[in-house]
Amino acid sequence: MAKPRTLFLLLFTFYYHSSSSSAAYTVGVNYGTVANNLPSPSQVASFLKTQTTIDRVKIFDTNPDILRAFANTGISVTVTVGNGDIPSLAKLPAAQSWISANILPFHPQTSIKYIAVGNEVLATSDKVLIAHTLPAMRALTSALELANITTIHVATPHSLGILSSSEPPSTGRFRKGYDQRIFAPFLDYHRKTKSPFMVNPYPYFGFKAETLNYALFKPNSGVFDAATGNNYTNMFDAQLDAVYSAMKRLGYGDVDIVVAETGWPSVGDPNQPGVSMENAISYNKNLVKHVNSGKGTPLMPNRTFETYVFSLFNENLKPSVSERNFGLFKPDLTPVYDVGILRNDKVISKTSSLLLLITRNKTSVEVINFSSLLFNGFN
Repeated sequence: MAKPRTLFLLLFTFYYHSSSSSAAYTVGVNYGTVANNLPSPSQVASFLKTQTTIDRVKIFDTNPDILRAFANTGISVTVTVGNGDIPSLAKLPAAQSWISANILPFHPQTSIKYIAVGNEVLATSDKVLIAHTLPAMRALTSALELANITTIHVATPHSLGILSSSEPPSTGRFRKGYDQRIFAPFLDYHRKTKSPFMVNPYPYFGFKAETLNYALFKPNSGVFDAATGNNYTNMFDAQLDAVYSAMKRLGYGDVDIVVAETGWPSVGDPNQPGVSMENAISYNKNLVKHVNSGKGTPLMPNRTFETYVFSLFNENLKPSVSERNFGLFKPDLTPVYDVGILRNDKVISKTSSLLLLITRNKTSVEVINFSSLLFNGFN
C-alpha cells in the first residue's frame, strides 16, 4: 500500500510544478464577429476574465451587447466608428449625439479605453473619408470633454501602406504628399491629446520565402541597418521602427505607438506560402512574449507596446480560408493553440489530462488517468 501513496505524491508534485511554471502574459485581442457560430458576448466576457490573461479587447463597432457584457470585468474595450460614419461626425453636434448614444450608457461600468475612428482609412484612398477623419477625431474629443470624460482617447488605426519607404527601418517615411498635409496634423493632434498613433503591422503580409524566419521571430541572420548600426532579427521590430522613423522625421518621435492589429493565420488555402499551425504559433507566441518583455525595439528601447492580436476567434463568414483562421480560439472557446495567455490551471487541464505511469512491476505497464487520480484518489 505504500507504493501507490508514493506514486500519488510524485504525480501531484509534477502537476504543481507544471502549473506554477507556465508563463502567462497579458495582451489585447481584436474581437471580431463576422461569424454565425460565436458564443454570446456574456460568455466571451466571462471566459476572458476567468480563463485567460487577456486584459483588453478591440471591437469593430459599438455593439451594445458586447459593451454591456464587459461591464465590471476589468477588461478595457476599444470601440470603433465605422468608416462610413466618419463624415457625419466631423461636426460637434453629431459627435455629441454619437457619444450620448454609444458611450454614456456604458461608461464607466464598462472601461472604454479608446474610440477608433474608422479602420485603415487612408488605405481606402477615399478623399472624403480621409479629409473628414481628423475633424471627426477632434469633434469626438471635444464631445468627450463636454461630457466630462477624460479617460477615453480617440485615435485611428493605419495600415503600413502609409509608408513609402520602410527597409531598412531608418529610411521610414510617410507617403509623399501625405506627410506634411495629412500626418503632421494627425501627429500634432495625438501629441496634444496624449492619444496614441495606432498602426497595424503584419509581417504576414510582408514576408518573402527567404525572410519567413525573420517574420516569424525564428533564428535568422537579420537585416542590418547601416545608418543606425542596428541588426534586426524580427520583422515586427523593423516595421515599428520604420513607423517611428517616419514620425520622428516630422518631429513627432515622442508620440506613443499602439499596435492595433497583428497576427498570423493557422490554416490557409492549399499551398499558400507561410501559412501553417506551426507558423501561427511561432509568430503569435513569440510576439506576445516579445511585447511583454519591455525590451522595446532597437530605435525605441525599453518600451512595452500595447498590442492587440488579430484575432480572438476563427470567424467562419470571412471570405477566404486564411481570413477565417486568424483566431486564437474556436467558437466553442477551446484554444486553436496556446500563446501563453491561458491561466495556469487551464493550460494544465487541456494539455496534461493524461499521463502514462509505469509501475515497478516488471511484468506489466499500467495506464493511469491523471484526472481521476487527482480528484478521485487511488482505489
